[in-house]
Amino acid sequence: MTNLYKVLGHDGALHHGGTGTWHQPHGKRPGKWMPTITPVVPCLSGYHLCTIDQLVGWLGPVIWVAEGRGEHVDHGDKHVFAQARLLHRLDTWDERTARLFAADCAEHVLPIFEKAHPGDDRPRKAIEVARRFAHDEATPQERDAIWTGAWFAARDATWAATRGAVGGAAWAAAWAATWAAARAETWAAARAATRGAARAAVGAAAWDATWDAERTWQTTRLTHYLEVTP
Repeated sequence: MTNLYKVLGHDGALHHGGTGTWHQPHGKRPGKWMPTITPVVPCLSGYHLCTIDQLVGWLGPVIWVAEGRGEHVDHGDKHVFAQARLLHRLDTWDERTARLFAADCAEHVLPIFEKAHPGDDRPRKAIEVARRFAHDEATPQERDAIWTGAWFAARDATWAATRGAVGGAAWAAAWAATWAAARAETWAAARAATRGAARAAVGAAAWDATWDAERTWQTTRLTHYLEVTP
C-alpha cells in the first residue's frame, strides 16, 4: 500500500473525533504500535488513516506519516486498521504552507466569482494578502482588513446563491478566498478553502465528476507543499 497519513492535534491527541492520544516517535524511532482494536468498523472502531488523495478531506494541525497492520477496511475516504503507529511528522505542513495551499485552492476557482461579479476585486486582494502574510510580508492589521473585505464580498454574493447554480458557485468561490485570508488557525483555513473551492467548481457542472476533478487538483497542490511522492 502507498504511504498512509494520520492527522492529529499538536500534542498527539485525536483531532477528528474520539478521545486519547497516539504514541509519538522519538528521534528516528517510530512511535509504539497502538493497542489492537477489533472488530474494525469505520467511524466507530479501529485506527483511521488516509492516503494522500484522501488527505485533503482530513486536514488538521499536524500530519504524520503512519502505517497500519492487522484487520483492514478500505472505507473510500479513509482506511481503518486494527493497529497503527506513527512513523514521522511531516514538518513541511506548517502555517506558511497551509496558508499558501488555501490561497492556491481559492485562486483556482476565483474566475467563477469574477465572472459573476466583474469589478469586485475583494476576494482577489484577500488571496494576495494571504500569500504575503504567509511570507511575513503583511501585517495582522492588513490581513484583518482584507479578510473583512472578502467576508463582505461573500456576503454580498449570498443573495445570488438562490438564483441558480452560477450564483451559488460565485458565493462558494468568494468564501474560499475569505478562508484563505482567515484569521483562524491556518489548517482550518486550508480545510475550509478546499471545501469552498470544490463547491464553487461543481456549482454549474455535474457534481461527481467536477468535485472529483477539483479534489484531484487540490491533491496535486497539497503534494507539492508537503514534498511527498503521490
